[in-house]
Parts: sequence; C-alpha cells; structure tokens
Amino acid sequence: MAGLRREAEKPGQEGPASSSMRVKEPAVPRSRRFECISVVIPARNEARNLLILVEEIAEALNGRAYEVIVVDDGSTDETAEALRSLHAGGIPIRHLRHENACGQSRAVRTGVLAAKGDVVATIDGDGQNDPAFIPALVEALEAAGASAGLAAGQRLKRTDTKLKQVSSRCANSLRTAILKDNTRDTGCGLKAMPTDLFRRLPFFDGWHRYLPALVLREGYGVVHRDVIDRQRRFGQSNYGIFDRAARGALDLFGVWWLLRRGRKVPSVSERSIR
Repeated sequence: MAGLRREAEKPGQEGPASSSMRVKEPAVPRSRRFECISVVIPARNEARNLLILVEEIAEALNGRAYEVIVVDDGSTDETAEALRSLHAGGIPIRHLRHENACGQSRAVRTGVLAAKGDVVATIDGDGQNDPAFIPALVEALEAAGASAGLAAGQRLKRTDTKLKQVSSRCANSLRTAILKDNTRDTGCGLKAMPTDLFRRLPFFDGWHRYLPALVLREGYGVVHRDVIDRQRRFGQSNYGIFDRAARGALDLFGVWWLLRRGRKVPSVSERSIR
C-alpha cells in the first residue's frame, strides 16, 4: 500500500536491518468511480448514423448509469424523428438543438454544460468512433485517480481520406512540437473528462482539438488509449478540412499564449481559522 515502508535487509542477513536504511514503496494512485456517464454527441445531419450509434452506446454502457446527449447542430434531416424513436426504445437520450449550425466545438460545449453526469465522454456523430471503447476510456480515467484530467483516444487504422490523414498528421506534428502535449492524435472524438473540469477550461472555437494541452495547463495529467477507427456508414463529413486549416495557425498561437500565461498552478488547501 502507498505510504508504507519496508525495512531493507543486508545480503546474507535475515530479519530487519538498521532503522536508518528504509526503502519507500512507490505511491499508487487512488482510483475513483464515476456515478454517471454523460455521452455527448455533436451531430449535424447524421440521423441515419445516430440510429445505429446510439444503440451501440447503450450496449457498450450496459451495467453503468449513463445518459446520451445529442447536440443537433442545426440539422435539416430527420434527426429529431430518429431521436424520438431511440427514446421510445427506452434509451436515456436527450435532444439539444442549435437553431443554426454553430460548429463542432460549440456543440460539444453545449452538451458539456447540460450534462447531468459527473464524467463526460465525447464521441463524433458520424459513427467512425467505436463506442465500444467508451468504457475503457472512463475506466482508464478512474484508475488514474484524481491527478488525471483526461483520457484521450488515439486512432489506429484510420479510415479517412488520404488528404484528411495527411493534413491531420501534419497538424498533429506541429501542435505537439509547439505545445508539448504528448498526444499524437488530438482530433479523435473519443475522450473522457470529469464534468467539472471540462466546464472550467477556457472556451474558443476549435477548442475540442486542444483539450490535452488545456488539461495539462490546469495541472492534471492525460492518459491515452488506442482505439480503432471505422468507416462512415452514411452521408459525408459536415465539418471540413480547409476551414480548420485556415484557423489552425491562429488557434495554435492562442493556445501557446494561454499556456505561457498560465504556467503556475497553485496547490491550494483550506486552513482552519478557529
């Protein structure tokens, strides 16, 4: 157990050695258990994908308390009808709607602010992220203890177009070199974070791609889990490559500035004044 000491023994000698020679065992993080998982899905015109994805989430989280929050980012398809059908099937699902499309970051933010669970798991609405990995991410965050603030999925065997893969690889390399966030793939939609921490992070458009750096800025650690990417079943991407690239340099500079301006994280304790 953490904090216990064992006495060292001299070679060839049994029994306790001098009390001046002690070896301290390494500290073991104290795990935690989240009571309810809020799964946040930003989605725009993903009705057919959501019908399958939400059923998969329900299966993956069987045995745990959870809710599914679909943030409908100005969809013009049958998203509302699809969610009513899923709700009628007994799935604890909520429908939050943006009357106009506001982008993926704002959709994630809307879901986080509305979450009732004490941990938020995010997943893209296109079905390329496999929800079977959500429990592993939440459990990794639980096992890491209170010092960890984020469990981030890292995609293997990506199924995106070559253009998207190359642009993502270049962006990840540049971001890692500048921000030192030790995360090879921040674009993966599969992430888990305590709700209270998620709400404290500074928000800006594009923020969801810089969560590891922002969590490190707050003094918490990041754990990673490999996940398998899948092919999109229906439709096409509603959040493009070139609009991200156009803003990427400015966002990167902005996050670098935030990190520089928030270097010192205080260790706070409340003292009795009696």
